[in-house]
This record gives sequence, structure tokens and C-alpha cells, in this order.
Amino acid sequence: MAAKKLYESFSRELIEEVHRWGSMKQTGVSLKYMMEFGSKPTPRNLLISSQFLHKELPMRIARRVIDLQTLPYGLSLKPAVLKVRDWYLDSFRDLRSFPDIKDENDELEFTKMINLVKVRHNNVVPMMALGVQQLKKDLHPKIDYKDLDEIHQFLDRFYMSRIGIRMLIGQHVALHDPNPPPDCVGYIHTKMSPLEVARDASEDARSICLREYGSAPKVNIYGDPNFTFPYVPTHLHLMVFELVKNSLRAVEERFVDSDKVAPPVRIIVADGLEDVTIKISDEGGGIPRSGLPKIFTYLYSTARNPLDEHSDLDTIDLATVSTLAGYEYGLPISRLYARYFGGDLQIISMEGYGTDAYLHLSRLGDSQEPLP
Repeated sequence: MAAKKLYESFSRELIEEVHRWGSMKQTGVSLKYMMEFGSKPTPRNLLISSQFLHKELPMRIARRVIDLQTLPYGLSLKPAVLKVRDWYLDSFRDLRSFPDIKDENDELEFTKMINLVKVRHNNVVPMMALGVQQLKKDLHPKIDYKDLDEIHQFLDRFYMSRIGIRMLIGQHVALHDPNPPPDCVGYIHTKMSPLEVARDASEDARSICLREYGSAPKVNIYGDPNFTFPYVPTHLHLMVFELVKNSLRAVEERFVDSDKVAPPVRIIVADGLEDVTIKISDEGGGIPRSGLPKIFTYLYSTARNPLDEHSDLDTIDLATVSTLAGYEYGLPISRLYARYFGGDLQIISMEGYGTDAYLHLSRLGDSQEPLP
């Protein structure tokens, strides 16, 4: 009943409008297009961009609201999921009540408003993770995760759409920066060094590992230090950080009681004609073959989940919840980030030895966003 009651606090007209907009056709954009369009952020181009977002964002957000209302196993009724659904409805209403954008003033007001929408949604991932956690506690322990396919597919769609929404808003807002960093077009770095990003991400992962375990294996990085290509550094940082974090944890836990020095994690960056591939290899003991199908689901983790320690929605400090593992979300979300711009993520394991993660990034940048 909770869903019904909360849902009625929004007018019926609004809900009908959500369904109308949710059935409209979305428009995908490519990295290449964002880069070319954003390379000249003239007032006219910013006006065109804001008019596009004024139409596009309500469609994407409406689809997610409809999805959030129709989840199986009672997931729609979990307090954390209702909270997320309300954030999406508030954002839909803000976008729809904003008048047509006709001039530079309107455009600047619109940009402020969509930036606030982005901030409102900052904690969607931990909040949805909490909703799934609440569901897991209620589910029969004998339920096979394969039977929860519908939930995995929903979360894949939901998070892929979120990546797209945040990219479009963030890119538009960043184009207003009067002093952009060199070689940057909004969020896109036109001469990004994957080696440099991998080094930064590895250092961040090592510092978390040090905090958690008191020590951290070395990370050795190989590749051409002068190689650059256009990509979104924040996306790559997030993916490499997650993969290195997993590797460090596996190695650390395998060698914790050993007299041997923990072997380093190795990162190799290869630049092909179509793809840039980053391989992250560890000797952390690998994953059993029976566990491999589960690693990209949202309901499986080999680590303690930090959300287990909390129960009251209002007392959770979402910023402190993301420790070394436990969201169960690092791998599936990293794969979505890779796929968003036409890449992919594959994990190959040798049980008893270690794991290789292959992160493929499309070098061409011409694939359209996937539109769930």
C-alpha cells in the first residue's frame, strides 16, 4: 500500500503525463557528435543543446519512473526504491514545468535547473542498492539468482539510462565553463592518456586497500605513455578503479597469512585501430567457474555489504557506505560505462591462480548511446 499512498501525493495529471512522455522515441547521441558539437560552445549552440535536453530528458526520466513502478517481487514497494522514484518524479515535474527556451537568459536558467536535477540524483546508486538489499533480506534464501533475471535486466536498463542522463546534463553544464582545461570539450578530454588515468585510479584503489587492510600490493602499468585518444576521463577512472580495487582485495586476502610478498597487479594498455584495450591481471586466486555467471549480477558479492549495518533510511550517511566492496555493483556498472560508448568489459578467470579483466574502449567514438 505504501507505493499507492506515496504515489497519490503526485497529481493524476502528472502521472498521465509521465506515461505519455515515457512512450515517446528517445534520441541517442555519440561521443564523436558530443565532441564536435561542443567544440564551439557559442550561445546559439548552447541554446540548441538546451532545447534538445528540454525535450529529451523528460522522455528518459519518464521511462524510469514507469519502470520503478512495475518491479517484480515487491521491489517497487521498498522504502529506498520509493524514495528514488520520488526523486525521478520531482525531476520530471521540474523539466515539464520549465517554459520553452527562447533566448540566452532562458538557457542559463534551464542550465541551473538541470544541474540541480543532477545533484538531486547523486545518491541514486547507493539508494537503489539499499532497495535491492532490503529485497534480498525478504527473499527466500533458496531463490536462485537466475530467477531474478527481471531485476537484473531492470537494473541494467536503469543504470545505463542514468549514465546517459548524467552525461548529457554534465556535458551541457560543463560547456558553460569560461576557462575549460586544455583539450577538454565539456566532460570529454580530446587527448586523454589512458596510462595517466589508470595510474591515478590505481593510486586511489591502493589507498582504499591500505586503509582497509593495512597494506596494498603494487600496481605495475605498461603501455605507451605518449598515447592519447578522446574519451571521458571520469568514466575510465571509475572503471579502472573498480577493477583494480577488486584485484587488490583478491591478492591481499590470498596472501594475508603468507610469508611470500604479494605479487603486483599488472595493467597493460594496448592501442588498436578500433579499440583501446586495458588488461588488468592479478594473482588473487581467481573465481570458481560456477561463480563467473554471477559476477555481473546486482545480487552477488564475495565481500561484506556495508549496507547490512544500516536499516534506517534517514540515518545512513551515503558518502561513507562505499567501502572496498559490497555494493555488489562495481562490475556490472563498470560494464555499463564501457558499453555506453560502444566498448565492453570481459572477465576471464583461472581458479587457483588469478583473474584477467579486459576493458575494451571504442576508439572511434561513433557508436550511438544505448537507449533502454
